[in-house]
Parts: sequence; C-alpha cells; structure tokens
Amino acid sequence: MVSVNYNKFNVYTSGGVNRVQSANNASAGVNNGRSVTAPAFRSANVQAPANVRTQLITKDEKKKYNEISESLDGNYRKKLEYALKSGKLLKNDSDDNSSVLDNLHKILKEERDPGLDGRTLVKECLDILYNPFVITQHGEDIPREYKLPVLGLATNMSDDMSELESLNYELDNFHTGTCPTASVEFDLATKHTAEFFRIVEGLTSPKNEAYKMIDMDALNEDSLQASWLLEAFKTPHKKVGFDKALVLLKPDEHAIVRARMQNNHRDKGERSMIDVLMQSTMMQLGSQQTYNSLTDKRAPNAWTEDNGGLIEFEKTYVESIMENKNTTSVVYQKVDENGRLAGYEKDFATIKKELMDTLAMGHNIIIGYTWPDPDNDNKLAGHEITIVGTRTGKDGETIFICQDSDDDLDKPIEMSESFLLPKIHHAGLPDEIASRDFKYEESWKIGVDDFAERKRNAG
Repeated sequence: MVSVNYNKFNVYTSGGVNRVQSANNASAGVNNGRSVTAPAFRSANVQAPANVRTQLITKDEKKKYNEISESLDGNYRKKLEYALKSGKLLKNDSDDNSSVLDNLHKILKEERDPGLDGRTLVKECLDILYNPFVITQHGEDIPREYKLPVLGLATNMSDDMSELESLNYELDNFHTGTCPTASVEFDLATKHTAEFFRIVEGLTSPKNEAYKMIDMDALNEDSLQASWLLEAFKTPHKKVGFDKALVLLKPDEHAIVRARMQNNHRDKGERSMIDVLMQSTMMQLGSQQTYNSLTDKRAPNAWTEDNGGLIEFEKTYVESIMENKNTTSVVYQKVDENGRLAGYEKDFATIKKELMDTLAMGHNIIIGYTWPDPDNDNKLAGHEITIVGTRTGKDGETIFICQDSDDDLDKPIEMSESFLLPKIHHAGLPDEIASRDFKYEESWKIGVDDFAERKRNAG
C-alpha cells in the first residue's frame, strides 16, 4: 500500500487500497496542516456559448459525416448518429472554432503518428462522445514482445539485474497515479467538447503536439506572477501581448510508446490511446516537464520531494491551462502533523451549498476525498474524482453523482452527502464562490514556503 503522506506534503500517489464504496486506489492532494489553501490560478474568463446544432446543413458537413460513417461498422455508426442527434458532433467550442466533426474527420483522413490508426482513434473518440465515463486511469500491460525493448528504454539500457527485476515487477503491476489528470481529461471532454477533440487531433498527429491560447489571468490576476508561474512550471510558451500566452501541449517522449501499443493491444478496462496521451500531456504540464509514461514517475521539484503524482496546486495549474478558466482550490479538511484528520474549515452545510452553487453554474467539481488507511497507521489516504450532478434520495438526502477514473466502471457512481461531505479534503471551485467567505493565500506561495521550511529544518 502506498498512501498519501500528510506529514510531509500534499501528494497524489498510487497503490492498491481497500475500496471505500465505489472508489479505490489512493491518489489525493493534501495540505500540510495549513488551515487555508489558495487560488493561485484564477481568471475572469467566460467562454462564449458554443454553436450547438443537431442537423447537418452544409455540403462540407454532410461530406465529412458520410466519409466517417462509411469507415465504421454498424455499432459505431449508431454512436456517430448519437453524437449528431445529441448536439455534440457539431459543437464548435474550440479555440479555432473547429467542430467535433471537423476534428474527427482530420483524425480519419489526415496523417497520424506512425503506429496510430486513424479509424481506431475515431472509434475511441466516439466511445467518449457516447459515454465519457469510459475515460480511465487504469494502466496498460506491456505485451511480451515489447517487454525487453521497454525495459531497455526505461532503464537506459541498464544491465543491473536488480534494477531490471524491480522495473519488470512494476510494469507487470502497473497502476497509474494520474487520477488528477484523468479528472481534468473528463471535465474537458464533457464541458469543452470540441476543444478536447481539437487537442486530441494534435496529440495524435505526427508531431504529437497541440497549441493552446490562454488568458494570463487564468493563472493569476497579476500578469507578472502569471508569467512567473509559466516559467516556474517550465511550460513551453510564447507571450502574445500582455494578457495572453500561446502554450505548447505535448506528452512526454515515452507516452507515444504506450499509445502505439494500445493501438493493437488494448485490453478491456485499460486506458485508450487518447487517455494515455492526454494524461501524459497534463502530467508534463504539472510536473515541470519531468514525467515518464513508462514508469509513471516524475522528478521531485521545488514544491515536492515525491516522485509520484501531482500535488494539489500542480493539478490546479493544469486545470487552469487546459480549460483556460478560473479555478480556486478550496481545502475543507484540517490535517494534523501525523497525517490524521483534525477538523474542518467549514461546516458541512456551507460545504454542501458551495458545491451545489457550483453545479448550478454548470460546472463539474474535481474533488480530493480521504479516508483513514488501516495499512498505514490510519493516516489519511485519498483519491481524486469529479462531481457531475446530484439527485434527491428517498429520504430527502442529497446524492452526489460522480465520475471515478479508477473504479472499473464505465458509468457514474453515487455517494450520499452523509458519506461524502466529511471526506472531502479539497474542491476546485469558481473564484466567485470560493472567495465568498474569505481571501485565500495563493497555493503556489504556500508550496514554496513549505518546501523552503522543510529544507531549513533538514539542514
């Protein structure tokens, strides 16, 4: 069992854990005893409504639709028809106003990365359009014929048998710590659908990259601090005036190896090619470009000594870049120096209202929730999921409907408010809701200060 070490810092990590209702496998961000964590990344950006239609109008649309349809079997033709009738296929809420249809047609007809088949990619796209709950963080196995080359690539051709045996075991028991990025992937696919597939088209092209224009105040209202964040995260970008930046989105160099294997060897329940490339791209953004898809490891940096998943404000940075929106990470739980729950910042009624108000604005809510880990002296372990809606139970209790990228299910799960609210460590909320009660200290400053203090104490 690998669980969150609350005594050191807020870290997403991974490993097998006993199920808590429908959730499994640890991955959560935790604050080091701080009572408040911050909105490092905020914006007043509001995207214009997308042009949503359910009928093909132009000759170009009809041509593209027919060419995609002709490449598919009956099952996927039904999914294509669903995408059209649901209004998803003609959505054009992308940075360049291209529609989902436009990008699916590019994926099918234009050159793809060697090893990625356009028709297979289109089917993965339609799977997501039909049911975005298929998005998963479940890692893929390495087929036997690829095992030795992958071992050599991952160890830089090491002949150290203990190192090779250790990595071979990890590859045979591969489970990613990418739940934060899988949650952002789901949110992007459901809330900014055309932009999601525009990025997918770029990542699966021969260059394996896409560009995204962001508003600087999506990171920080102070343009100098926003520029500092882009530099600190080592994000490849080009400033466009004072208020915008063009950001390069690119997976790590080994992600394409896993994606190519999934083209022909994907087993049920494993990540798709799209999952692999999207999650790697976002892990790169959050880890200062140090992620390695082969080992699911990143390099420690100025904010964390861990080599696993993303810490809380790294995830917020990724969400702010990918969705170009205001997101404030609000911490509800107090965690003591021993990594155990010590109390709450707000009462459950207030927490519930903030969540409900956010959902009413049309947002999903990415949260980190926790539980005592019996295999680690009851220190808190956790996981990252997405709240997508609610319903009222028979007894009048609110039931939260959630997406969990690590539950072996391709459908939403439900958690009662009495179960979930006490377990929420943090939630990503719009700034206007998060700042209603008090002003938050910026989380990147908290991280840098905590890291410096630990270094002083260790020295």
